[in-house]
Amino acid sequence: MNTFPDLPRSGHRRRPRTAFKALVAVTAAAAVAVGGAWGAGLGPFAGESGPDPDAMAEARAFLADWAAGRLPDAAARTTRPDRAQDVLSSFTAGLDLGKPVLTAGKPVEDEESGGRAVTVPYTARMPVTGLDTWTYASELPLRERGGEWKVDWRLSLVHPRLSGTEKFRLEREETEPVRADDRAGRTLSAAAHPSLGPVLAQLARSTDGGGPRGAVLLVDRVTGEVRRTEAAFGSETPEDEGPVRTTLDARWQAAAEQALEQAGGKNAALVALRVDDGEILAVANSPADGFNRAVSGTYAPGSTWKIVTSSALLLKGAVAPDDVVDCPRYLTVGKRFQNVETSAHPGATFRKAFTESCNTAFIGLRSRLGDGELGEVAKRYFGVGQTWHVGVPSYDGSVPEPRDATEKAASMIGQGRVQANPLIMASVTATAVSGRFHQPVLVAGTEDTTGTEPLPPRVVTQLRTLLRATVTEGTARALAPLAGEVGGKTGTAEVSDDQENNGWMVAHRDGVAVACVVEEGVTGGGSAGPVLHALLSAAPRS
Repeated sequence: MNTFPDLPRSGHRRRPRTAFKALVAVTAAAAVAVGGAWGAGLGPFAGESGPDPDAMAEARAFLADWAAGRLPDAAARTTRPDRAQDVLSSFTAGLDLGKPVLTAGKPVEDEESGGRAVTVPYTARMPVTGLDTWTYASELPLRERGGEWKVDWRLSLVHPRLSGTEKFRLEREETEPVRADDRAGRTLSAAAHPSLGPVLAQLARSTDGGGPRGAVLLVDRVTGEVRRTEAAFGSETPEDEGPVRTTLDARWQAAAEQALEQAGGKNAALVALRVDDGEILAVANSPADGFNRAVSGTYAPGSTWKIVTSSALLLKGAVAPDDVVDCPRYLTVGKRFQNVETSAHPGATFRKAFTESCNTAFIGLRSRLGDGELGEVAKRYFGVGQTWHVGVPSYDGSVPEPRDATEKAASMIGQGRVQANPLIMASVTATAVSGRFHQPVLVAGTEDTTGTEPLPPRVVTQLRTLLRATVTEGTARALAPLAGEVGGKTGTAEVSDDQENNGWMVAHRDGVAVACVVEEGVTGGGSAGPVLHALLSAAPRS
């Protein structure tokens, strides 16, 4: 019998399975810090031009508060704060959700209201721990009352099918996890490598190898009768076909998980991959049993993105390493941008601006690139924004064309609407030092359907020199004591006014590229630096 109504099942024969565990009915919102340039007013909910900017600002603020777990603040933005807080606090209780991401769409004005009503559609992506992401669409109705915009509260804005008579419930099936080997045939397991738990669960689904199964069900509040299946996770379990062969290296994986202890308990993630073919050696997340942020996360990459920006400038000869570009303390482009710790380097060369990660110098070069040129370079040479086939679900980056001068300035330094994660930034680093993009893969034999061009040797040489100088004399000095020719780049990415910056660092050595993000790490050198130092100190060298 199909336990989850409304969804067909494949014809695979199945192993005997254990009974489902019905988890208590729904609901409490799990918060997420969504990467983005909140300090620049250009976060993931920014930018749509709407009938009334104040209405759009209120919609974005509501989504941001809800996503970040600031439920009293979110509720206060509605027409019924008490009711809204109760519902938002109970909506996902029992659904075992990880870090949701809420993304606003294009607003629609109610013409009959005379401009006093606006509807903002949004997409909710809510990861169900150990399963997959529950994705759905809903709408925020907003009304102007007394000159002030408020979210017009109703249950359906949280989810279209949430009502006074129906709620949601998660049912989870315990199944045997997928068996997987590393590149040398060594067995991989979540017991030996806790951070691989979410990865192995994704791998099970992606390879149709069994793994966890479950569903989010819409049920009657009183009787518990199932009305429909909102989302089903997992697949029919085929006969045992042996372990899945991955590109992972158990030694690198162990070193990566140990290195993340340097993050001090903060949410963090890192990826290590081979430069010459994109094969992933390690994927690690902290917490180990949560969202696979290393591969599926969405973050502003901050100044690590200056690798791509530098490539775009060097490709067209818009700047040379020894050109004087200056690095003032502040630069205003619609808003005031500044350098970390408001540092300044008068008369700086482009090399100095790169090694010291000078935001104002890079922003000052924005007119030398066309509005869509940064995104085009990212896609054409680095594969960012194309569709990757990694072997597990992945977020493959976004570099949209800026909509105004302020957003263009922000994108030059990896803020605005530029989005990436450690997988993407490890790949960017590998491309920069090798000159050619290789689609990252976790499962041997995964097809690469991307089409990219190689970077000119001249640009590769310049990038390698800049990355090396950042370690020997710049902001990535944390890696200087390591043996070998290590290159690196730090990054600090703004998130919101009431959150510390995310810290980033990327590096390469011995044909391996690595990338790490530490949420609310303040600075890249101070938070991600110790993580990568520990990783490269412990990992095997070729």
